[in-house]
Amino acid sequence: MDALVYFIALPFIYLISLLPFSLLYLLSDFVYFILFYCIGYRKQVVLQNLRNAFPDKTDAEINAICKNFYHYLCDLIFEVLKILTISKKTMLKRCKFDPESLAIFSKYADEGKSVILVMGHIGNWEWAGHPFSLLCRQQLYVIYHPLANKRFDCFMHRMRSRFGTRMIAMRTAYKEMIAHKNELTATAFIADQTPQPENAYWTTFLNQDTPIFKGTEIIAKKMNLPIVYSYIKREKRGYYTMFSSILTDNPATTTDGEISEMHTRHLEQDIIANPETWLWSHRRWKHKRPLTP
Repeated sequence: MDALVYFIALPFIYLISLLPFSLLYLLSDFVYFILFYCIGYRKQVVLQNLRNAFPDKTDAEINAICKNFYHYLCDLIFEVLKILTISKKTMLKRCKFDPESLAIFSKYADEGKSVILVMGHIGNWEWAGHPFSLLCRQQLYVIYHPLANKRFDCFMHRMRSRFGTRMIAMRTAYKEMIAHKNELTATAFIADQTPQPENAYWTTFLNQDTPIFKGTEIIAKKMNLPIVYSYIKREKRGYYTMFSSILTDNPATTTDGEISEMHTRHLEQDIIANPETWLWSHRRWKHKRPLTP
């Protein structure tokens, strides 16, 4: 059955990807209407997340962010499909590097240093790796969760690696990074995943007790690689800029939890500034902080 769905869906996905952006966004507007007004996909989850994150905002403000988020979510879905057929020139036109960000990675490349990238599900994180692979000297590896459907997992893998990015399954991240330690690399972690509560670093994030994935910090300290936080800001519909800042050059000297706090605070600031472009439909706060004995 999975194979049948895959082979039926694939031609339609490619046809959608071939549409010009003007038609792609008209289709996105139609899907938004269906998703928001007819289906109400995870609307209560989104609204509750927003209310908890922004307790000082009025209902009108919360509802406005909610609507803007669904508009953005639909745009994001079709922008991701566009990766299948987008040209290098158009990719670089629509997803640019801030000059200071590019300078950071050029500096580390000149020094022969590999880096760890920390990002969140904000802005078009699926587009972000492509201009990096096209413009930066580091070989980009992205840590990801493989999909249960093997055919769609291979499809996403091909799409994400189209311009040279390579993928590493999360379960083998450290082993793979060690294997490539003699390469000049940048390894990207999407740090706002939802880890198991007993293995997480706990902090307050968007006014709520939140478990933070510790793997980024643990691996960075073991390998003592510089950590760079990157944020993909939407400038207008279909156009993004990647901004980056150095969190630390020497992770091995940091205290426990310090790195997790740094990238969490950066992400929090970016979400507050542009709340509609974060993934509010994600059940980020489904776990409770374990009681200390």
